[in-house]
Amino acid sequence: MLLNSNQIQQIIPHRFPMLLVDQIFELEPGVSATGLKNVTANEPFFQGHFPQEHVMPGVLIIEALAQVGAVALLSLEENKGKIAYFGGIKSAKFKRKVIPGDTLTLKTEIIKSRGSVGVGSATAYVGDEIAATAELTFAIG
Repeated sequence: MLLNSNQIQQIIPHRFPMLLVDQIFELEPGVSATGLKNVTANEPFFQGHFPQEHVMPGVLIIEALAQVGAVALLSLEENKGKIAYFGGIKSAKFKRKVIPGDTLTLKTEIIKSRGSVGVGSATAYVGDEIAATAELTFAIG
């Protein structure tokens, strides 16, 4: 493990219940990051999504991927202490349900960067199966 949740919170501003990354195990600042989210039945969103069948909301999977991308971008010395905001989401696709007991592997690679704007190619996996993919645009402020 490269970064635990306490260390992640030193890089990005997210806190419970919005911190959706438990650890970062690969990091190349400004280029890419890979992290994990252990999905448990204790997640607050499962109270309403859905009480009869717990399924992690797709938008939260995308948020978790964005947080991993934010760790990659905000790990650069010139970005320390800043915030990475969503600038856009393109081509989001959801391939499988994510349920309690799953471990999400979250990979985001920065594929374009100009000034304070970056674009990341993001993929979430459960085991070897793709759970979600998207292209994420970030604005650093």
